[in-house]
Amino acid sequence: MIPFKSIKTIFFDYDGTLHNSLTLYAPAFRKAYAFLVANGYADAKTWSDQEIGYWLGFNPQDMWQTFMPKLSEKMREKCSGIIGEEMKHQISETKPFLYEGAEEVLRYLKEKHYHLIFISNCKTYYKEYHTKLFGLDQYFESLICSDEYNFIPKHEILNKVKDHYPEERVIVGDRKQDMEAGQKNDIYTIGCTYGFAKPGELDRADLKIDDIRALKKYL
Repeated sequence: MIPFKSIKTIFFDYDGTLHNSLTLYAPAFRKAYAFLVANGYADAKTWSDQEIGYWLGFNPQDMWQTFMPKLSEKMREKCSGIIGEEMKHQISETKPFLYEGAEEVLRYLKEKHYHLIFISNCKTYYKEYHTKLFGLDQYFESLICSDEYNFIPKHEILNKVKDHYPEERVIVGDRKQDMEAGQKNDIYTIGCTYGFAKPGELDRADLKIDDIRALKKYL
């Protein structure tokens, strides 16, 4: 049971927790996969948004190592670059959007003087763009992305930074990487069922919510 009255620090995952990133990532994934097909590295396949959504929450290195482990490092870097460039294009063409109520909740928590920390398996450009677009730095006292830590696992990043912020602490996220980060660092976990988790990923969460606005009931 989470001792909500004692919570002082809240770590937030971003994609699938605050931001619905599938509209940006799905076209980028499909473009990279089409490149692999065209160059003989993969068989033609029509990917559903649901299938593509599975890879959201992975850092780029883990994604490619899991998705196509036999692909050369050079080709992984090439495809990761294609995804990055296409996401930049998608960002410029289609304005990203946060989940309904996300900014309301961040504002509410900030006004209640919680320490809010952004922690995401994303690249630096992505964090910086979204910070500028949504004014994330008005809510978060720190914005941490895995790119700045050479894409080590999220639980290792959290281990490096957690003691900079007061206890008790909780992490809010939609994927197994977020739950693992909390559990390996003795931090309470809140699983967001509306994100991109697959069955079973959030089973060990201390609390599950189906809307980001549900946090206001507890904090």
